[in-house]
Amino acid sequence: MIQSLSYIGFVSPNAAAWPGFATSILGAEVAEPCPDGAVRLRVDDAAARIYVHPGERNDLAYLGWAVAGPAPLEDTVGNIERHGFKVTRGDADLARKRAVADVAWFIDAFGFRHEVSWGLVTRPGTFKPSRPMSGFVTGAGGLGHIVLLVPDVDRAERFVIDVLGFKLSDRVDNIKARFFHCNPRHHTVAFAPVPGLVGMHHLMLEVNSLDDVGTALDRCIEQKLPLAMALGHHTNDRMTSFYVRSPSGFEIEYGWGGLLVDDDEWGHKRPDDAPMPGMLKPFQTAT
Repeated sequence: MIQSLSYIGFVSPNAAAWPGFATSILGAEVAEPCPDGAVRLRVDDAAARIYVHPGERNDLAYLGWAVAGPAPLEDTVGNIERHGFKVTRGDADLARKRAVADVAWFIDAFGFRHEVSWGLVTRPGTFKPSRPMSGFVTGAGGLGHIVLLVPDVDRAERFVIDVLGFKLSDRVDNIKARFFHCNPRHHTVAFAPVPGLVGMHHLMLEVNSLDDVGTALDRCIEQKLPLAMALGHHTNDRMTSFYVRSPSGFEIEYGWGGLLVDDDEWGHKRPDDAPMPGMLKPFQTAT
């Protein structure tokens, strides 16, 4: 089903601030803007991976998921519809705007718009970082990962597994977050609970060198940009990264060295009838 996060779109009253932020801090390349004035950013040879549309308030506009081709798109759409979501198909103008061969979209129970597509236009060898750097980790892993804030993580988990076909990577209990993968990245999407609210926490961009992380952090400090988290090392996906506030209010995690997972590794599959460990006894509170 879903292979990766192909692209992502935002709306923001601060869209005009993105080219400077993206080139100076991130090292992304600014492409020709969309007809509506949206900023388009490149982090590899794809026509664009990040879109920031002018708007009255900061918001996540859409998530662009990639599938392998026409048949997987049909299968994915069929599964989405079987779970009760209305899917819009056949929008050639939307496909042109997103630089893909075909696209379908729907709105989930939390109000997030999901676009499922195949055939992202690429121009091999054309990506030029806006500052000296080693480049971004994309390829089979797609753009990066996102962390969404939702009021009900149980419902979010059922949705991302049953509807989009992701697999659970792990959980971080102290923040009640859940992490899901659809490719070798440790996670492509994660959910954290915020009662009564829905939104986006951060977009992770991974680079090829730890030096690039340090350079970007130095630039953030020099420009006095607000850091949401200082440089650190995650215990679950092993990413070394920092978090900087973007011009649109959400965080960019800028990191290196993320863990890869392999669902095809042999062994250590637990049988359904596996016995409980043999050295167990009832727990009794000490008196």
